[in-house]
Amino acid sequence: MAERRPWTRAELLVAFALYLKLPFGQLHARNPEISAQAARIERTSGALAMKLVNIASLDDSITRTGRSGLRNASNADRAMWAEMQSDWPAFTAAAEAVLQGADVPAEAATETAAEPDLGEGRDEPTLAKSRRGQSLFRQTVLSAYRNQCALTRLAEPQLLVASHIIPWSEAPEMRLNPRNGIALNALHDKAFDRGLITFSKDLRLQISPALQADSEFATHAFQTREGHQLAIPDKFAPDPDALAYHRAHIFGR
Repeated sequence: MAERRPWTRAELLVAFALYLKLPFGQLHARNPEISAQAARIERTSGALAMKLVNIASLDDSITRTGRSGLRNASNADRAMWAEMQSDWPAFTAAAEAVLQGADVPAEAATETAAEPDLGEGRDEPTLAKSRRGQSLFRQTVLSAYRNQCALTRLAEPQLLVASHIIPWSEAPEMRLNPRNGIALNALHDKAFDRGLITFSKDLRLQISPALQADSEFATHAFQTREGHQLAIPDKFAPDPDALAYHRAHIFGR
């Protein structure tokens, strides 16, 4: 029997990036994206898909719904899960860089994930990392809501936004944390960003008195939806503390 090849850090970053951006139901060897990335890291599609389902076993948003994933997560998987949770900006930037970068054959992968120089100011490394992770943040949040608006169920990708609960400028450490995101259509995203709407502890729509429903469209888009509950995402449910911050500091200001 051939000896198993250990997973390198670069390969694990590819696996974790795929776990973030793909809906749970797409974590299988027939997925073309999994096949393509498996070829890049010189693994079989089955091996990479199995790694993704092992990662899912570490996600309590998956396991508490009865979906267990596989139960063969390694110590390296657990360590990377903890790393991801402790520093979303750095982790997301590194994962996106590896996922979108040049080929990463196993023998060339290093212990640290190299990040490409995209020309952002060298004196702003944290901001540069955050910018590099925005695409993966968007994919992660939208996939968690099955690529639909959590409020209206609109499924047109060009009109969907990974809306930040705590604004980008107010919590750098939360910028790329998918639990600080909700998939909303562009209209409700703008209203959420401006504090014209928010969501209660039980994820129901609340409307600010400052929002003027002076047309049939506005009434239909907002007032008739007051009290409607957000869809529950497959992964990365909204952080209650982030929502509390939005209600206290953004809503109605």
